[in-house]
Amino acid sequence: MTSVEIEFVTGDITAERVDAIVNAANSSLLGGGGVDGAIHRKGGPAILDECRALRASRYGRGLPVGQAVATTAGRLPARWVIHTVGPVWSATEDRSPLLRACYQNSLTVAAGLGARSVAFPLISSGIYRWPKEDAAAQALAGLRTPPPTIELVRLVLFDDDTRRAAERARRTPQHPSD
Repeated sequence: MTSVEIEFVTGDITAERVDAIVNAANSSLLGGGGVDGAIHRKGGPAILDECRALRASRYGRGLPVGQAVATTAGRLPARWVIHTVGPVWSATEDRSPLLRACYQNSLTVAAGLGARSVAFPLISSGIYRWPKEDAAAQALAGLRTPPPTIELVRLVLFDDDTRRAAERARRTPQHPSD
């Protein structure tokens, strides 16, 4: 595996022109709020149809935290949506390995699809309340060594405050290890 530079952009992940975008999904795979809701709304019914099929087959109890699975991207400019379920932040339990696994497993799924470019949101940093700077540090650790076929990794950050938190995390000399 090789290291790749991770681009930071502020913007709307649903507008990213990459091979695959990652959805910070809930375990039901049936849509929700935040990034998940935006992807389902803008991507159209084809995404939900494939998510329902996944629930009816392999993921009857929902997608486990840290795992990843792909569907079509429907009407989005990307070719695929990779759904992953981030952990909810806990002050009393270290769930960092699960958050890093979201990034690692999403990259593995992307590589298996033949994707060369992947855009990620900052997983778990919204309604799941993960502190943004630490969420970014976990993302950087999880994205550190993508499969060699992945040429571009982009972290699409919701706003300037989140981008500044991610930049601070990038400047921190030590990132969390796997």
